[in-house]
Amino acid sequence: MFWDNVAGVYDIFVKCINRRTHQKLKAIVSALIKPEDAVLECACGTGLLSAVIAPKCRQLTATDYSEKMLKKAKNNCAAFHNITFSQADIAALPYPDGSFDKVVAGNVIHLLDNPLTALHELNRVCKDGGMLIVPTYMNKDGKGKTSGFAGAVGKAGADFKRQFTVESYKRFFRDAGYSDMQITLADGRIPCAVAVMKKVSK
Repeated sequence: MFWDNVAGVYDIFVKCINRRTHQKLKAIVSALIKPEDAVLECACGTGLLSAVIAPKCRQLTATDYSEKMLKKAKNNCAAFHNITFSQADIAALPYPDGSFDKVVAGNVIHLLDNPLTALHELNRVCKDGGMLIVPTYMNKDGKGKTSGFAGAVGKAGADFKRQFTVESYKRFFRDAGYSDMQITLADGRIPCAVAVMKKVSK
């Protein structure tokens, strides 16, 4: 698996290559978490967001499909004692309906064959009145051109299924029924748009 293979070097991308974006992303997500929250994080990767969510919440359940990413995240977040790490498929989450106050899925929607299935699962496990927080890289600019770095990473095996602009990302959620969705942009070398919305009753 590509993500197992890059787990050991992914932090270089986070801390060096795309540092500006990720510093802003961490600040945006951290500000949305409350002390009483039970939080689910899907696609936690090496723990970039886990490390800013955990100090702000009551309990964090951090999941990823890649075992090696999870191992790296555990090491990076060893100082926190309110995190449970677990391997899970975002498209078939092993949690009951309405389990979490906040559900975070960072930089994964653009990688999925069936993102609407994953979005349904995120919505399902969120409590009534709860919040979905879905940051995703914007791999195209406003003119629809793929960034050079995103193109290179894709060729290396990242297998981007979708390449969003901010406008097409907004449209994705509106078409899925999230009319109250708000976008905050963490700009940088590869910008990240953070979509925030309330759980929708299905």
